[in-house]
Amino acid sequence: MHHLPKIEYQMNRREFIKKQVAGTAILAASGLVHKASAENLPSPDPNNPDVLDVDVLVVGGGSAGHVAAIQAGRMGAKTVLLERNSQLGGTTTTGGVCFPGLFHAWGKQVIGGIGWELIENSVKVDGKKLQDFTKVHGSHVPYHVDINAQLYSLLAEEACLDAGVSLAYYQFPQKVEQTAKGWLVDVVGQGVAYQLRCAQIIDCTGGAEVVGMLGMERLRGKTRQPGTHVVTFKGFDEKVVRENAGLIKKKYNEAIKNGTLQKGDTWTGNIMGVIASTRGNTNHIFGADSTNAATQTQTNLAGRKCVLRLLKFFKTIPGGEKASINKMMNETASRETYRIKGETMITVHDYTSGRVFDDALSYSFYPIDLHDEKGVVPQHLKHGTVPTIPRGALIPKGSKNIMVAGRSVSSDRLANSAARVQASSMGMGQAAAVTAVLAARLKTTPGEVPLEKIHAELKKHNAIVPARS
Repeated sequence: MHHLPKIEYQMNRREFIKKQVAGTAILAASGLVHKASAENLPSPDPNNPDVLDVDVLVVGGGSAGHVAAIQAGRMGAKTVLLERNSQLGGTTTTGGVCFPGLFHAWGKQVIGGIGWELIENSVKVDGKKLQDFTKVHGSHVPYHVDINAQLYSLLAEEACLDAGVSLAYYQFPQKVEQTAKGWLVDVVGQGVAYQLRCAQIIDCTGGAEVVGMLGMERLRGKTRQPGTHVVTFKGFDEKVVRENAGLIKKKYNEAIKNGTLQKGDTWTGNIMGVIASTRGNTNHIFGADSTNAATQTQTNLAGRKCVLRLLKFFKTIPGGEKASINKMMNETASRETYRIKGETMITVHDYTSGRVFDDALSYSFYPIDLHDEKGVVPQHLKHGTVPTIPRGALIPKGSKNIMVAGRSVSSDRLANSAARVQASSMGMGQAAAVTAVLAARLKTTPGEVPLEKIHAELKKHNAIVPARS
């Protein structure tokens, strides 16, 4: 019997990197995608070639994260964006809510900057036109902008690369610790493991996951809003469906009673609305939770079961014999997980009264929009009211050199139900990035950066800064 030579395959991260890369080739091992000509690419620490040295780390490429990364890159900061999925845009793209809002309120624009730039570009490249936003509406719906989600993801990625941002898909922090030289972050992904050091972190994960890793306080309600698995259907004989609307509603009620369909398969029992929907934001997945891989898996399974139930039901109704799936997102979107406890807490009264905080960085505009088992009845803001987002709500209480942007903003549950939407998150992302880059330059903390410097930089990049009366 011949014995094969024993080969040792195990090695630690440092040994792996040394065997696989040398010098700047660590970029390839890390999976970072970048423009070769960019000046602000990450580079190894000269004193420790196994560590990438950057200015700003953005974690999460959703509504807030990709805007934050673009802003940081355009300011010349060495910026890395970690995104655990395969594309940018979050709710707008992966979540399928491709009608982001709201950038306008009461006939005027209240959120501009990079987010709006990308929206405008998406509409233009798609050969469409924006609606007239000078008209004043009592409802929020006319202020939404319909875009091509797939196109948006491409344009967002292009803007990141043009800004010199290093994109790292399928990657996420495994460990984060604060050192005398800055944050030291262990990053893992499919086939990669490396370390990077940064001066500032912007947590745009939606659930403040980096903040949670650091043991900082996060808030979470006993119950969560239902999620939605965005889907639209096609193939209906519209004439036959209209003529049999009464029968279809009856069959729907019977299906709910016998368990063929479940209550959350439509928001409020409006099965005809699901058939006619062109946006697909029509179902409720109760218990939706994107906290971790296990809960997201169960959430996705529940969402896909909902879609399949609906399709099978449509096959049984008059005019639905040839029904099929038109568009379906690949994951169920969650509306809430964790929020941070920040230096400032936005209350529902702050939001609905349009309070202009002393340290306000951006506006928000959306009705109180808390979804539950009864559906959702938006509580619209009083005419002329435009809420603001303060710097303190983006800074975890007692922290240094880390900010959040997006859904995890420090706010009570009702205020968060409104502030969480895409346009608001984009404004937060841009504001957080300006603050973080200035903090890195001034060698101070985000909370200590002079407010006038933040405002001036935001205006330079076409953001709209709240004005005190």
